[in-house]
Amino acid sequence: MTLLQKTAPVVNRAVRPLLRLPLVGTFVGRSLAELEYTGRRSGRAFRLVVGYRRRGDRVTIQVALPDQKSWWRNFSGTGAPLSLVLDGVRRTGHAVSATDARGRVTVQVELDPA
Repeated sequence: MTLLQKTAPVVNRAVRPLLRLPLVGTFVGRSLAELEYTGRRSGRAFRLVVGYRRRGDRVTIQVALPDQKSWWRNFSGTGAPLSLVLDGVRRTGHAVSATDARGRVTVQVELDPA
């Protein structure tokens, strides 16, 4: 287990409450969201904080250091459902991950209608 994998849960637990604070959450929530999904093999629910860009009902998540993370693999192939907390509102959608020729991983989320 890498240092990143050991510290990520601690950072997620610290940042998630910040997203819910009125002033801080508004500022931090412009680029960070809470993502929730169910593991394909384990069936367990997972929550983590991710950086994102949004354009309408499409959310793009660039996965930093994808070789040291595994969560994005749950969205490979045809993808899987998830939920995101954006601007304090939980939205559901469907996510698909893709790896480019340079090994960069992007998760594209199409949000369900509000």
